Amino acid sequence: MKIFIFILFFTSNCVGYLSHLGNEQIHQIWSRQKILDIIHNRSEDEATIQSLELIQQLKSFGVQNIALSSDSGFEYYVKLNRKEVGWNVSASYPLEFKSYTWWFPIAGEVPYKGYFDLGLAQEEEQYLKNLGLDTRLRITGGYSTLGWLSDPVFSTQIEWSKPDIAGLVFHEMAHATYYLPGDSTFNESYAEFVERKAVELYFNDKSNSDYRDWQDKKSKRIKSFALIKDTADELKAVYESELPNEKKLQLKQEIISAFKQKALRDNYVPNKSRQKFIDKNWNNEDFIGAIRYKSGGKYFNDKFLQAKGDFSVFHELVKEYDSLSDDEKEKVLDED
Repeated sequence: MKIFIFILFFTSNCVGYLSHLGNEQIHQIWSRQKILDIIHNRSEDEATIQSLELIQQLKSFGVQNIALSSDSGFEYYVKLNRKEVGWNVSASYPLEFKSYTWWFPIAGEVPYKGYFDLGLAQEEEQYLKNLGLDTRLRITGGYSTLGWLSDPVFSTQIEWSKPDIAGLVFHEMAHATYYLPGDSTFNESYAEFVERKAVELYFNDKSNSDYRDWQDKKSKRIKSFALIKDTADELKAVYESELPNEKKLQLKQEIISAFKQKALRDNYVPNKSRQKFIDKNWNNEDFIGAIRYKSGGKYFNDKFLQAKGDFSVFHELVKEYDSLSDDEKEKVLDED
């Protein structure tokens, strides 16, 4: 699940981008329906109503049992005239593990730029490619305005499985609970940790087939992350060497090719996705993107154990990260 932040306050050189985001937000405000009214009036089909009822239950559970902020939206429902909520574009430098970033007020420095229009997102990606960067355009399942607006539920989201809907709700609630401007790796990894723990706690019936599928996907991602991180470390060693750039680029392709072979051999890729995985032109941005959501596992686990499973204590303990030096933060996030 990809998360990104739409911010509606920009400097004067972002007028076009601001207009794009502003128009969509205005459309959402005008077209949104209050979820409680839909449920009360039964004004949508039964499947939609059941999903909206589930989301209300999830939000209450998040506040009461996970100590998450109630200021996280999910009060309105918006029907979209497109298949996805949006798309985000990200990029990194081809011979170093360094993200290309944008700076926005409130959010600070972020390594992705979100769009509601696929064509505009593709134009942005092409611009970054022309700069010689490694790029990736990803579908966005949801996003957070960090409490500045009441983030709605979108029609594309209610079609997901119940565990995936739960993951979305808890992930976004985590962003609304604690967010460090300019530190996307911490923010996404923290929200990912909370999401996983909350979904596991919510689904008491572990025999539920949807939950088992969700757990299986998570387990495979956790296992494959070790391979991704090892490959990233191998690439980083090449980039930081004294080799000429031409040789670095050659080794980069050899390392990525070996990574793909290992992933297929160890069955980290579902059968239905194998050809797509093989054809994908993996680059630095894919590795950085994966690490952005799965870093600091030891830190978050240690804090959770220290809190003895009390989420209200956990959220406070996690904030100790902000008092660390930059070197300490990097070390914390690098630990599995």
